[in-house]
Amino acid sequence: MIIGSIKENLSLEKRIAITPDIAKKYINLGLEVFLPKNYGSYLGHKDSEYKELGVKTSQDEKEILSHADIMTQLGLLSEDKVLLMKENQTLIGVFNPYDNKEKINSLVKRKINVFSLELLPRITRAQSMDVLSSQANLAGYKAVIESFANFEKAIPMMMTAAGTIPAAKVLVIGAGVAGLQAIATAKRMGAIVFATDVRMASKEQVESLGGKFLTIEGTENLETKSGYAKEGSEDFKKKQEELLSETLKKIDIVICTALIPGKKAPVIIKDNMINNMQAGSIIYDLAAVQGGNTAFSQVNKVVDKGGVRIMGEANILNKLPISASSLYAKNIFNFVANLYDKEKKTININLEDEIIEKTLIK
Repeated sequence: MIIGSIKENLSLEKRIAITPDIAKKYINLGLEVFLPKNYGSYLGHKDSEYKELGVKTSQDEKEILSHADIMTQLGLLSEDKVLLMKENQTLIGVFNPYDNKEKINSLVKRKINVFSLELLPRITRAQSMDVLSSQANLAGYKAVIESFANFEKAIPMMMTAAGTIPAAKVLVIGAGVAGLQAIATAKRMGAIVFATDVRMASKEQVESLGGKFLTIEGTENLETKSGYAKEGSEDFKKKQEELLSETLKKIDIVICTALIPGKKAPVIIKDNMINNMQAGSIIYDLAAVQGGNTAFSQVNKVVDKGGVRIMGEANILNKLPISASSLYAKNIFNFVANLYDKEKKTININLEDEIIEKTLIK
């Protein structure tokens, strides 16, 4: 069997799905690897490095698309490239099925097996394949670094002969994977860190990292069975707004990470809250691409509201493409290894396997 990948649109996506160390693992598993020339050259992965491992390369992406049994990508292929795929081929990636329903359904109708890994069940066996967690980890870290780079004061407390500089105060909204990494990173760099989340299970995790968890009295636990957050009642939202409004008056940097799968990001920081923040404060909105957690978030723009700068990017992981590709490629390999029958040298779509059943789009 042949596993392949082609380049993404580099203006939107710099990550790759098959790194040289993972190509070696596929070959050891019994698969042939087929990639376009200069596939990872801009990340420092030369063609010669792939060829030494036994990877076949081609100038023609059409050849790869028509010959590969399994295609691994970051996002959905463009329509002209999708048309080159054949019946019974398998396409694996992160395809945002909520927004790309029609495109994916057209592939399914053509009997192409489409696996979208953001649909992975949150079970122990799937952790090594968990693309969302591995990428969110890096996003949470990088959001803090970007915020601190744009903040015009020192982060840790500094005691000098001329006086004391107080530590920066950071608020992390949403204590999922990205939020927890943001808390850990900000704390390591000397900030005083606060965090809030609608899932009460997050309190212990936040405090274990040295953060202070902000809770609403008589709060309801808004966690789904799959571990994601869900929307709260109007009464809860009102209490949350009051708590945030008071807290934001003394906060220097806010990292927003709150997302609800398949829905527009909830607007948590309202315009009146931003008006109460100190000039020079930074809000980094990791949810900007899904509408944003603030009233003013815009993708790939820095919005200035009364001296408060609101930042958000379409793909923050483009600033860490080597690390992000390394983790992504490992996640995909672990998924393929679970899907591939080594003895029969074919993929085994066993719908009794929860991992396969949940990620296969039918």
